[in-house]
Amino acid sequence: MSNQNTRNIQQISAAAMVLVVAVMVAWLSYTREPASAFLFPRYISIAFLILSVWNFLRAAMGIAKTGGGLDPASAKRLAPGLIIMAIYIFWLAKYLGFYVASTLTFFTLFAIYDPEAHTSLRSWLIRALVTIGFMAIMYGLFALVLKVQLPRGLFI
Repeated sequence: MSNQNTRNIQQISAAAMVLVVAVMVAWLSYTREPASAFLFPRYISIAFLILSVWNFLRAAMGIAKTGGGLDPASAKRLAPGLIIMAIYIFWLAKYLGFYVASTLTFFTLFAIYDPEAHTSLRSWLIRALVTIGFMAIMYGLFALVLKVQLPRGLFI
């Protein structure tokens, strides 16, 4: 199989996976109750679905000319983040609540992918401050501005 065919298969596969997620998110946002709590997610899910259909069509027609595909070294670098995100989506957010789970997940991902030294107290302080700032913005956006009902869990 040529390198071009491999690249096309990878682009179509990635676009298909994103499309499947978009369909699932849209379906969930329209089938969950109370309906008023899912008004904002419905708007976002439709935009996500439209963009993912467009992305899939571009990949299927060979119009999308992005990168050279995912090599094994890149996949190995991405794997920890994908595993952490799966744990967040399927377990942490449900049991710990959105804010606690998001704080732990953001901090963990930041610590894994931050190129700064892991032996420096200063780098850990910066990671903690950025995490706190990020979560303050998330709280302000979701709770105060959008008034979106978020998953509650064990703590908040």
